[in-house]
Amino acid sequence: QVQLVESGGGLVQPGGSLKLSCATSGHTGSTWFGGWFRQVPGKEREFVATITWIQDKTYYGNSVKGRATISRDAATNTHTLLMNSLKPEDTAVYFCAGSAKAAIRVNDPEQYEYWGQGTQVTVSS
Repeated sequence: QVQLVESGGGLVQPGGSLKLSCATSGHTGSTWFGGWFRQVPGKEREFVATITWIQDKTYYGNSVKGRATISRDAATNTHTLLMNSLKPEDTAVYFCAGSAKAAIRVNDPEQYEYWGQGTQVTVSS
């Protein structure tokens, strides 16, 4: 059974940075998309970033491009999101996502089979 466990998040001051990590267990194949989405109440889940296990290709949502970096650690099956220059509008619940499909539309949450429980990130002074 595939499980995704997030860590990180919390309260961050505007202009600060955050680090979110997602540890994946139970996945044995070489094909994997590890992603991050975020959601605020009343809105759709928004794409943040994704990295592929093959070739380490990275993709970013427009709202975080230039402020976010996604990376992965093959040894621990973990993918990590670093974001800087945080703004109050970055406040959301951040979800770790995973897909074992050969190809997906990375910015579409419906393409991911596996999800973490979500972690709250609040950007406020």
